Amino acid sequence: MSDTNTPDIIYTKVDEAPQLAAASLLPIIRKFAAAAGVTVGTKDISLAGRIIAAFPEHLSEDQRQDDDLAALGKLVKTPEANVIKLPNISASVPQLVAAIQELQSQGYALPDYPEDPQSAAEKDIRARYDAIKGSAVNPVLREGNSDRRAAVAVKNYAQANPHSMGTWSADSKTRVSTMGKNDFRSNETSVTLSAAQAGPARIELTGTDGSITVLKEGIEFPEGTVVDATFMSAKALSRFLEEQIEATKAEGTLFSLHLKATMMKVSDPILFGHAVKAYLKPVFEAYGDAMEAAGVSPNSGLGDVLDRIKDMPNGAEIIAKVDQVMADRPPLYMVNSDKGITNLHVPSDVIIDASMPALIRAGGKGWGPDGKEADSNCVIPDSSYAAVYEEAVEDCKKNGALDPSTAGTVQNIGLMAQKAEEYGSHPTTFEIPYDGTVRMISAKGDILHEHKVEAGDIWRSASTRKAPIQDWVQLAIDRQRAEGCEAIFWLDETRAHDAELLTYVKPILDAAGVADKFQIMAPLEATRASFATIRAGKNSIAITGNVLRDYLTDLFPILELGTSAKMLSIVKLMQGGGLFETGAGGSAPKHVQQLQEENHLRWDSLGEFCALGESLKFLADVHGNEKARVLGKAVDAATQGILDHNKSPGRRVGQPDNRDSHFYFALYWAQALATQTEEAALASEFAPVAAALADNEAQIVADFAAAQGAPADVGGYYNTDEAKTAAIMRPSQVLNGIIG
Repeated sequence: MSDTNTPDIIYTKVDEAPQLAAASLLPIIRKFAAAAGVTVGTKDISLAGRIIAAFPEHLSEDQRQDDDLAALGKLVKTPEANVIKLPNISASVPQLVAAIQELQSQGYALPDYPEDPQSAAEKDIRARYDAIKGSAVNPVLREGNSDRRAAVAVKNYAQANPHSMGTWSADSKTRVSTMGKNDFRSNETSVTLSAAQAGPARIELTGTDGSITVLKEGIEFPEGTVVDATFMSAKALSRFLEEQIEATKAEGTLFSLHLKATMMKVSDPILFGHAVKAYLKPVFEAYGDAMEAAGVSPNSGLGDVLDRIKDMPNGAEIIAKVDQVMADRPPLYMVNSDKGITNLHVPSDVIIDASMPALIRAGGKGWGPDGKEADSNCVIPDSSYAAVYEEAVEDCKKNGALDPSTAGTVQNIGLMAQKAEEYGSHPTTFEIPYDGTVRMISAKGDILHEHKVEAGDIWRSASTRKAPIQDWVQLAIDRQRAEGCEAIFWLDETRAHDAELLTYVKPILDAAGVADKFQIMAPLEATRASFATIRAGKNSIAITGNVLRDYLTDLFPILELGTSAKMLSIVKLMQGGGLFETGAGGSAPKHVQQLQEENHLRWDSLGEFCALGESLKFLADVHGNEKARVLGKAVDAATQGILDHNKSPGRRVGQPDNRDSHFYFALYWAQALATQTEEAALASEFAPVAAALADNEAQIVADFAAAQGAPADVGGYYNTDEAKTAAIMRPSQVLNGIIG
């Protein structure tokens, strides 16, 4: 046990299905961990918790919460950090507003989200809310680089029990379309800062009339930081979208837009809004001014646009025009055909790293508004990483679907520490208000970047610090040495940012004498090579930047394993601590809806099991707690048992669900501890627990089955009621009595 007041392990409180599952799993973890003297605490990084923490002056004393995210941000910069991080909501504006409204309905006197702040007070409120939306959590906690791979037990199971894959046809019309020019990729410039250029930089917009607007100042950059800047032309984006809408109609496919408005919380909602406007162009041409006056914002999505139009005096007339235009447009890729929710309804509904792999797994098919599958034009405006999906589609057209029973695996070493690359660009992303020139100027007056821009263009800057780059390359060397397999740096020497990174990568590899162990390829070529490798049943390590880390650790796991939620995700924090992530949460909303409607939670906690085992073994290494090591090894055995005995949750009512899988995890964990010979005290303590769980298996499983079928009320969506949730997620009094 740590000698500080901080719990040995922090288990994060999050949102949606992972948080519901935690109500069942966490008591089990605490019961077992206590036997090794290991304390397990929680910190609230949920969307609701972060909102509450941001406005203490509006709330009563008993409603206030500490800023747990800030506290964790400090903890991960210490050697004592041992955090199990579950997936949390990266909120779009509609999600943020919905969470605020729910909290208000529960008695929290929170201010409304100001859509057009005017007063100083409104601007302060807006700034506090904007700090919560999008990827507000991950950059704070990820003070290290990423090591993601399929756990051995999970990979073995996937090969022995291959998931379903759609059939690819060589004449599939599915394709990826991207701008290729006048976008972020083509306009990027990059520089590595010298000692003279380090310090606080500023960003200025100089208008054609000579007026100067300071967009941002006081941006601290240490020596050796790689600083990028780029912009996307709004006019070029609009032309591209209009061209693709027409091309999609001519091809007879679905129009689908793939962005990440959650992580890229400033730029991608704007891109999303351009797509909504392009799709409904005749409507905006006829009624745009009146719609704007009524607060219609295409950036919030088609769903919000339609809701606001209905409240306008001539709403029926405009809705009729919308229906006319949509009937003439190509059909949209659907999020939910039954409910009429399209790809353009909500910016956070279609997240590229989940939507593209799902489409590729399904044989290039997406669901259309008619409830049938169809080929799709996959529109990815910026060309920085579109080639990865383009090549994946082309590979499947040529070679057919990947075979999960024989496929190797693609691991990932991702550069993400200290807000690296695009995912750290939110504070320095701007929609340009007027024509002019944007310059980033160093503390001593050097012009680091300069771009001529027009009103409406989207300009952004990102940075990557020296220490994280060096740590990332060393982590890649360590993993390649451990695995002995193919290893590829996914870096394009013709891209400005990647060229700067290579000035670090190559000397480090040379100095370590391992340059011959690694390849350097642009993303398209690396995708092609990696597919060839895993189709041959071999393994590859993809060493990538932050965005590709996110994209690839969904793409390959969804094809290999059927899901990305079962990945082993380890963040080796740069100060010596550990952050253990539990997989993706993209399907969590549908799981919550099913629980609310019929009390069946199909969320699979396998990612939590994998993270827990690694966390306990890490704790043992740091503190010399051998009981914790035995616990961690037993977790691995229990995880293998879940897979071997097919105890993961089923999809439908009447099948075992998340609660059943937790019971069996506890059973197999107790049995592994009871039969191990390294720690006699643990064996003695868990022998009766294992016996009690086994003896009462039939009753416990019956208790879970009896709970299913009827609607379940957990007291909210974003801010659930703890007591109600515990009652629903722990319905077996027999199990509760054993666990305590």
